[in-house]
Amino acid sequence: MPYSAEACWQQLAVVQAHRDRGELCPYFFDGPGGAQMPQSVLAAMSEYWQGGNANLGAPYASSERVGQIVEQGRVSAAALLNAPPAQIIFDQNMSSLAFKLSRAISQRWRRGDQIIVTQLDHFANVSSWQRAAQDRGVDVITVGLDKQGWQLDYAKLEALLSPKVKLLAVSGASNVCGSIVNLARVAEMANAAGAMLAIDAVHLLPHQLMDVQALDCAVVFGSAYKFCGPHLGFAYLAEPWLSELEAYRVSAATNLGPGRFETGTQSFAAIAGMSAAIDYLAQWGERDAGLRARLVDSYAQFSAHEQGLSERFIRWLQARPQWQLYGLPLADSALRTPTFALSHPQYSPYQLAKQLGEQGVYCGAGHFYAPALLEQWGLAPQPGVLRLGFMHYTLAQQVDELCRLLDGCIA
Repeated sequence: MPYSAEACWQQLAVVQAHRDRGELCPYFFDGPGGAQMPQSVLAAMSEYWQGGNANLGAPYASSERVGQIVEQGRVSAAALLNAPPAQIIFDQNMSSLAFKLSRAISQRWRRGDQIIVTQLDHFANVSSWQRAAQDRGVDVITVGLDKQGWQLDYAKLEALLSPKVKLLAVSGASNVCGSIVNLARVAEMANAAGAMLAIDAVHLLPHQLMDVQALDCAVVFGSAYKFCGPHLGFAYLAEPWLSELEAYRVSAATNLGPGRFETGTQSFAAIAGMSAAIDYLAQWGERDAGLRARLVDSYAQFSAHEQGLSERFIRWLQARPQWQLYGLPLADSALRTPTFALSHPQYSPYQLAKQLGEQGVYCGAGHFYAPALLEQWGLAPQPGVLRLGFMHYTLAQQVDELCRLLDGCIA
């Protein structure tokens, strides 16, 4: 069917719930903190529970169905990354996976080795590696931002990479200011230095697909709740590490494939919901094409729509110089996601978010687990920023209403 943001908005379960109660639905501008679920995702999760709760490996129908859900989940997540399904690992969230895999990967590090993290990242992709380095006596190097303060300092990163560097951890995109990292350039640098590349794609995946085979990276993390799914983390782990790393696991559990790293019983309902969310995202692609191809088509349409929303909002900002935008003053969807970090000299970010929330506009304030980024801007630990994030289901008229209410907040 033809793509439209209105069609996306109408599919959201929260919209239907408010409509059923005869209420106006709030405007959700906190996509970076969690996207809204379509009704199809809730239906898939409910169908799992109604079909009979079970675990893997038993010779009866509901257990066999769980196996099918997990395997389909790997296929679905792999389509977002252009990865082999057999290299997709599930866990409760991205942060848990990052700490788990960092612990396993770091067993090969030795004193005198180095790792690199960045100031742009959510600290799930920083603290996990810092703690592993501390355990192994490895040095941690932090790469800052360029002179404008909105993007990575690529020249500095290239200068710091050496044979001593065993791992480079970067974000695909900043969850605070929306800046998109040039992953192809970063991967080329990391591979030339012989360093593993670990990418936090949590904020990128709602807006752009990834191609792990083209990047030749070692690890990519994602979170389903950022692209209209339930709370569920997943990771791509390349070979030979998937097979050769020593997994921290129950000794009686499988030691084959991604199951080596999936400690305990997974949330099978969440995996079913994630697959449904990816099907939802793919629905605007060519109907007879494969899942990856349909996602490519859909995301191209999302990108065009989101760039239009960014252009609309940036034009409003440019006419109001009292607002400080922390991020690229461009709408180009190849360079930034539609995520905006703002401040105003007369009001704290929390005051602004509270006023907006009281008027049915939902957004957040703070550091959003990226304190090093805000420290570089002189905004951490306080006051932080007001963060506004648009999604493919955000309507142009909602952005206009946001702008009107922002004007009212500072009147």
